[in-house]
Amino acid sequence: MSTTMLSTENATLDAAEVRNLLEHYQDMGWTDGLPVVPVTASILEEFLATTDRDPEEVLFVIPHLNRRLTVRLAALNAALAGCRPEYLPVVIAGWEAIAKEPHPARGIWQSTTGTAPMLVVNGPVRERIGLNSRGNIFGSGFRANATIGRAIRLGCINVFGLHPHKLDQATQATPAKYSACIAENEEQSPWPALHVEHGYGGEEDVVTAFVIRSVIHIEARHTQDPEQLARDFIDTIVRTGALIHEYTSALLVLTPEHAQVFASAGWGKGELRAFIFDNAVRPREDLASVGKDALSHKTRWRLATAHPDSMPDTASGTSTPETVRLLSDPTSVQIMVAGADNAGVSAVVEIFTLNPPRPEPYSDQAIGAAS
Repeated sequence: MSTTMLSTENATLDAAEVRNLLEHYQDMGWTDGLPVVPVTASILEEFLATTDRDPEEVLFVIPHLNRRLTVRLAALNAALAGCRPEYLPVVIAGWEAIAKEPHPARGIWQSTTGTAPMLVVNGPVRERIGLNSRGNIFGSGFRANATIGRAIRLGCINVFGLHPHKLDQATQATPAKYSACIAENEEQSPWPALHVEHGYGGEEDVVTAFVIRSVIHIEARHTQDPEQLARDFIDTIVRTGALIHEYTSALLVLTPEHAQVFASAGWGKGELRAFIFDNAVRPREDLASVGKDALSHKTRWRLATAHPDSMPDTASGTSTPETVRLLSDPTSVQIMVAGADNAGVSAVVEIFTLNPPRPEPYSDQAIGAAS
């Protein structure tokens, strides 16, 4: 067996030296627990050459940590994650979308809740860089998905110091803390794509950021009735374990097969969203049975009526106080299409937000320079 050689601008390294370098990165705490790609100055310059952004431009700040992420640091962590240079504009747009979410800058990634960032990518860039949208979307096997999501995680660790057992106090967390980046299967969707709903053109390349708690898969092979199928999703969206605040939110990731059930019945995203909103209710006794029938005066998080900090929820003041609405608005449910068209399996992504997220476009010029 021959020794594999890796060449850098300064030296030729054998496999043992590479392994020592990887161990050094691990000892320095620059990883997510998996080995990272060694980065030289010339490699970093390759990444920065794919964008016309100033390397010192600040993309995201966490004020209470007094730390900020620049374009240069985003590029460095993308290289460590194993990204190709041409992925960098997507990573940059991801950070800019994250900056528009209210919770990350306030410390949600340090919370015991264990949330993680998740990116959704739309537009022609999906094909240009090989992002997976058509099967195993939450799984492994695709470099662009895996490394773009990982670039965000490594930035959280290396720039903001969010190491487990230290600033990251997640009780159990989620596998999405390694990487969470998917693309929409626009070609098999019967509806406008996620970014088009938010006012962008279909040919624009856009990244949307979510703060997520979990991904729950829904097995629904049993019906072609849109109301039955929608109620199956609703049951997961309003499960009591999802109820932290007064209201909950979700990203519904439909496979093309399930999307077509609704489209064939004449439902667009608007009709599906309205049906979910109207039927996302639970009897108050269901909430009382788990101690979530009232709200905290301080946080408006759900707790029991008997708690000394409790106050009535909004539904208590309506004409139907024993029926509790669990979504604040139809837009509390975002809808996209992704996955393979081979089985009745979709997903509810539980998202930690009080308002619908805003996608972030990135420069076509920057992408073009990388292609």
